[in-house]
Amino acid sequence: MNIIPKWTALFGSAILPALVLSNSGFADSASSGAPAEPGVWQKHEYSFAYMGFTSTYSCDGLADKLKLLLIAAGARKDAKSQPGACASGFGRPDKFARASLTFYTLAPAGSGGGSDSPPIVGTWRPVAISDRSPRELLVGDCELVEQFRNNVLPMFATRSVESHTTCIPYQESGSTIDLRFESFSAAPKATAAH
Repeated sequence: MNIIPKWTALFGSAILPALVLSNSGFADSASSGAPAEPGVWQKHEYSFAYMGFTSTYSCDGLADKLKLLLIAAGARKDAKSQPGACASGFGRPDKFARASLTFYTLAPAGSGGGSDSPPIVGTWRPVAISDRSPRELLVGDCELVEQFRNNVLPMFATRSVESHTTCIPYQESGSTIDLRFESFSAAPKATAAH
């Protein structure tokens, strides 16, 4: 069954690009009509220790997933997520996987966060994190997303946070990743300078 001609017949060809673009999972560009305001970069360093029942990560695998979540949530593109000290070797699952995070988030200029950098243009952008959005995120990462939401997301300037994430220990069946919020992020032209 070819659904595209049916959509085109019902709504016209102009709606197809909008449907494709709106299915990106999280916004890569500022929302149309979102007011721009000055923002300042804030540096964060955090030692992330994963504690979960369902999935086990290698330290390098954990670092990769965390970098994915940092960028999706609106961290500056130069975010670093390094494997922590693990008892198991490279690429081997470790019950006590760790990662060291160093990243920058944008905060509204008047929010009280001190920064030596000059203000840049920022906007509030919608973010949706769910199974396969970002693409490399799976339902088995549910507990990781919960820990990220509780421990790392408060370092971001966010608003309208809605979490309908439900993780069932020791099984993927019945678990759901559904985290939505608006993140204060650099406007596309502002990120090109950094």
